[in-house]
Amino acid sequence: MLAVFPGLVAAATPIAKVLQMLSDLEQKIIKEGETSQKMYEEFAEWCEDKSSTLGNDITTGQSEVKSLKAGIAKDTASISSLGMRIEDLANELGVDQADLKAATEIRSKEASVFGAAEKELMETVDTLQRAISIIEHEMKGGASMMQLKSAASITQALSVLVQASAISGADAGKLNAFIQNSDEDAEPGAPAGAVYVSHSSDILETLSNLLEKAEEQLADLRSRETTDLHNFAMLKQSLEDEISYGAKELAEAKKNMATSSESKSAGEGDLQRTSKELSVDVQARADLHQTCMTKAEDFEAETKSRAEELKALAEAKKVLKETTSGAEAVNYGLNQVSFVQVSRSGLTSTTDLASYEAVRFVRDLADKEHSASLAQLAERMVTAMRHSAGTSDPFAKVKGLIRDMISKLESEAEADASEKVWCDRNLADARNSKAEKTDEIAKLSTKIDGMAVKSAQLKEQVAALQASLAKLAKSQAAMNAMRSQENALFASNTADTEKGLQGVKLALKILSEYYASEEKAHDAAAGAGEGIIGLLEVIESDLTKGLAEMKMSEEAAVAEYERESKENEIEKTTKEQDVKYKTKESMDLDSAAAELSSDRSSAQTELDAVSGYLATLEKRCVAKAETHAQRAARFAAEITGLKEALRILQDETALVQWRSTRRVFRGQAPLKA
Repeated sequence: MLAVFPGLVAAATPIAKVLQMLSDLEQKIIKEGETSQKMYEEFAEWCEDKSSTLGNDITTGQSEVKSLKAGIAKDTASISSLGMRIEDLANELGVDQADLKAATEIRSKEASVFGAAEKELMETVDTLQRAISIIEHEMKGGASMMQLKSAASITQALSVLVQASAISGADAGKLNAFIQNSDEDAEPGAPAGAVYVSHSSDILETLSNLLEKAEEQLADLRSRETTDLHNFAMLKQSLEDEISYGAKELAEAKKNMATSSESKSAGEGDLQRTSKELSVDVQARADLHQTCMTKAEDFEAETKSRAEELKALAEAKKVLKETTSGAEAVNYGLNQVSFVQVSRSGLTSTTDLASYEAVRFVRDLADKEHSASLAQLAERMVTAMRHSAGTSDPFAKVKGLIRDMISKLESEAEADASEKVWCDRNLADARNSKAEKTDEIAKLSTKIDGMAVKSAQLKEQVAALQASLAKLAKSQAAMNAMRSQENALFASNTADTEKGLQGVKLALKILSEYYASEEKAHDAAAGAGEGIIGLLEVIESDLTKGLAEMKMSEEAAVAEYERESKENEIEKTTKEQDVKYKTKESMDLDSAAAELSSDRSSAQTELDAVSGYLATLEKRCVAKAETHAQRAARFAAEITGLKEALRILQDETALVQWRSTRRVFRGQAPLKA
């Protein structure tokens, strides 16, 4: 019969209670070990997955870095080759344009020459045709040349033909002879008309031959013009095609160069970002390895400690069972425990038993779930039962406490579920915002770095140009000083030479006039004077020649100075413009970079705010020893347990066996253990 209440019998002696506590502790340690083993297995699996993911990320990052470096090298080579190609295309395009211009000018001159020649030949042909027509007409009339009304016209026509450049020398001679004969025959007493008809036949044959030659020359000239025009059209079309294709190819090369430059800049930015991410992944894998190794060592030490604790508990239980059985029988045996002792414990009715069971159930639940609130509820239940003894419903207050606790736990569970939804939503938003801001900052950093590099290059070029301008100014100043000195020396030398030349001329004039006069001092003096005059003439010639050479040298020096000064001025203007444009471009880049830096600072401020907010959210929602699932399970277990305790209090029919047991205890002798 005592088997109906094993908990009551076990609690009859302190040793039994100790053994029960040891067994419970063993079960608790074993359960903790199982839970720890499961958590460690999950952690080990997470370590493996995380390490595999980081390994893949590192491999991918290394591959991307290698690919980006290869792409940058390819773009660099492409930029270099395209630069040379652009230079070659520009030179070829300039040559083709110059050839087209020259060919057009030559064609224009050829067309002008052809027009003049064609006009002249056409006039010649026309003149010959008219002359032949006139002669044939007059020959049919049978009159003499002097009697012909058109004789003057024929002579005039033949004179024009003689002067025409298209008539050969022999033909011109025949025409001249014919004209002369015509003039002679026109004198009084000339022969009859038959003679002139004979002459007309000769000249007609000559004119016909000339007309045929003129027409052949005109046809040849037009044929050559057609051929030249066709050749020019073909050449022009070829050059225009080459220019068009060259311009298109040049534009394409420039476009490809710009694309390669942009691709190189983007690649360099991506390389910097990828390298940074790769180093972060490498460091993360090292940290992960250290964390996992530490966790493994802690788990191993914990498992070893738990095994030692279980061993100690087993030994304690063994010792208690082996050494205290006799003392337990003597001091705490059931043959010494009467129902009166049980009655003194307070369990005198079904109500007391129900209260005991409910309190014990809540306490066990508090121990199981490690809930301080449930432990406090158990104490409040005991106090309430103590103060409610003897009332019509001693469980009313206890039921109210349990119902309140159930409501509280249900409210907490519902609030925790709402908190979970809120946390999931806000964590996702915060993480997305952080990723967006991080990506925005990376892109801005890439642009800023590209602008900084280009600005630095421009500043270096400006510095080089300014140094070159300073050197050019120094060279021009030195050249100005040298020119000034040369001019001063020329002026001095020219003045001295001209003065000396005037003196020599004056002396030469005096001596020449003196020795040229009839009255001379003596013959010897005249001979010496002539020698002096000859020498002075040589000196005069040398001085004149020297003065001319000095002027020519000065003019050449001035021309060279002006040429070099002009070149220096052009170079100075060009470089000053380059300095101006490059400085402006550098300043524009710095200004744009400053604006982007401001944008990046704003983005960084926003990122810091988002990171801080995310850290707060993670601390609130993630950084807890107990997950939402664990909390939900705990709430469910506690609520279920409290409902069970409430059921025990409400269902007293389960204690019927207790009443019958009491009657049996009262009517029988004490049982042995």
